[in-house]
Amino acid sequence: MTTTLIPVLCGLVAVGVAILVTPLAGRLARLIGAVDEPSGRRIHTTATPLLGGIGIMVGVLVPAVYYLPDDAQSRGLLVGAVLLALIGVIDDWLGLEPVVKLVGQVAAAAVPASAGLTIDHITLPVFGVHDLGTLEYPVTILWFVAIVNMINFIDGMDGLAAGVAGLAAVNFAIIAASLNRADAAILAASIAGACLGFLVFNFHPAKIFMGDTGSMFLGFLVAGVAINGVMKSAAAVALIAPLLVLAIPILDTSFVILKRIKHGRPVYAADRSHFHHRFFTIGWGQRKTVLALYGWCLLMGGVAMSIRFVPYRNDAGELLWVGTAVIGASMVLALAAAVYLIYVLEILKWRSTPVVNLVRDARAARSERLRSDRSQKTPMA
Repeated sequence: MTTTLIPVLCGLVAVGVAILVTPLAGRLARLIGAVDEPSGRRIHTTATPLLGGIGIMVGVLVPAVYYLPDDAQSRGLLVGAVLLALIGVIDDWLGLEPVVKLVGQVAAAAVPASAGLTIDHITLPVFGVHDLGTLEYPVTILWFVAIVNMINFIDGMDGLAAGVAGLAAVNFAIIAASLNRADAAILAASIAGACLGFLVFNFHPAKIFMGDTGSMFLGFLVAGVAINGVMKSAAAVALIAPLLVLAIPILDTSFVILKRIKHGRPVYAADRSHFHHRFFTIGWGQRKTVLALYGWCLLMGGVAMSIRFVPYRNDAGELLWVGTAVIGASMVLALAAAVYLIYVLEILKWRSTPVVNLVRDARAARSERLRSDRSQKTPMA
């Protein structure tokens, strides 16, 4: 089979396996009591089984184990992901302290790093390739841990984490295939397929949640395919593409952490300041919020695709104006979407706050009194 057909086949197999296994994972979750009860910070209103990540994990592993080469890097990535998923199962079932999960994430990241799956260089579009030297191991572990937690952080609304991770995986599969990195394309396509199969049960109204089992497993593998499929190449997109494709979880996590630091709260303390919570606060439903964030992900992925596939320089290094215009237009469109969402989150949120409503009501009452006074002073004809 060709490099294109094998990833597509893996994606289709992953869809089917995830659809078959996810309901079984839900039954297991209810049997052992791994159920997410409604609470003040939660958006859902009914008890919902966790462990849906088992369906995602099996969906990925079935095609990946069969088609991926039996080399140290592939084994290291899959072993690390399964190890982290097992930690997630324990957390979903019994609960774990944040520091314990962090130690587990670092340990899991060390597995593929020790097998040679590392960020050993950084490619910058203007400045070229820069070797990281001895920094490759800490940078790699930091990348894994960061992406794991970013996907975990956005898993707060039906279908959000699975959709964002799935869209990222589609982008990485296409870019990796174009760079002839078949291993990464196969794994990324398997991730995308498993996410799609899981969304059958997780899109609003969700029948099951992926839990930390799924969010940490997905984050780990997405981080891995970003390294193996894109960042290890010398292409211009090597650094830019992962940052664009994962822009929404990166921005969301950065905003939340900075806000928690500003208010003196621990960075691991859960709250309702994530993008999806804030959309929900101003009256957007779960479906509308999730679809809007999907759209933003698609736009950012489109920018990454345009940079990868639209020629903007000729062999002499001169700019091609048509290609540059296309890439520029995609960037402007993505920026416009970001500005609109900031407007929605900040301006509309401000307009809907209780204090502003009180001021608005007071002004309306005052205007009504003035109109009433004028009508009373007007002489009868």
